[in-house]
Amino acid sequence: MKVRLLILAAIGTMFAFAAKTGTKPNDAVRRIDAAVTVFHEIMATPDKGIPQDLLERAQCVGVVPSLKHGGFIIGGKYGKGVLACRDSRFRYGWTGPSTIRIEGGSFGFQIGGGETDLVFIVMDKSGQEKLMQSKFTIGGDAGAMAGPVGRSASAQTDALMHAKILSYSRARGIFAGIALTGATLRPDDDDNRAIYGRDVTQHDILNGDVKPPSIRAVRRLDQELNRYTPKHKKPSVGS
Repeated sequence: MKVRLLILAAIGTMFAFAAKTGTKPNDAVRRIDAAVTVFHEIMATPDKGIPQDLLERAQCVGVVPSLKHGGFIIGGKYGKGVLACRDSRFRYGWTGPSTIRIEGGSFGFQIGGGETDLVFIVMDKSGQEKLMQSKFTIGGDAGAMAGPVGRSASAQTDALMHAKILSYSRARGIFAGIALTGATLRPDDDDNRAIYGRDVTQHDILNGDVKPPSIRAVRRLDQELNRYTPKHKKPSVGS
C-alpha cells in the first residue's frame, strides 16, 4: 500500500510540475524540432508508417514527443506537442503549429512508467472544429480509434467513415495504433506566445488567421508534413 501511494504521489507531482512550469522560447522551439524528428523517423520506415491514403485525407496532424505515462492500477498521461492543419494559402499547405497538451487518466492493471511518442491525424473539417475548442475530450467530443499501420496498407473503411481522429504510438521501437479515448487535448497558450511573440489563440492559428513565424523549426515541420502529405483527397461520403 505504501509503495502504491508513493508511486501515485510521484506521478501526481510530475504532472503538476509539468503543467505549471513556465515556457522559455527556446523550450517551445525545441519541442517543434522534437516533433519533426519523431514524425520523420516514423514515416521513414516504409512498412510501418501511417498509410499514405490516410495521410492524403488528413485535415490535421499532431505529434507529441515523449508523452509521459505511469501508474499503479490508476494511470496518468501528460505530454506537450504540436498540431497543424491544412491551409492552401500557405507555401507548404499547412498552418503554423499550435502547441498542445495531452492529459488523461486510464484505469486497468498497470504498473510503472515510461515515455511514448504519439502521432494523431484528424480526418475532416468537423474534427478540426473540435480542436478549436479550449479543451475537448478525445473519443467523447470526437470519435477516435487506433489507426491502421502500414504505408501501403488499404485504409479501413470504418477508419475513413466513422473516426474523426486516428492515433498511433511508438515505444521501444514498436509502432502501432493506440486508442486515446478519454484523453483531453487543450492548447498551451504560454508556448504559443513564446513561438509567435504575442498572444494568439489556437482557433486563429489552425484557422489560418495567424502567419506562421519565420523560425527554422517551423519551416522544417511544414516541409516534413508536405513531404508525406503532398495531396489532399476529399473525405469519403459519410465521413
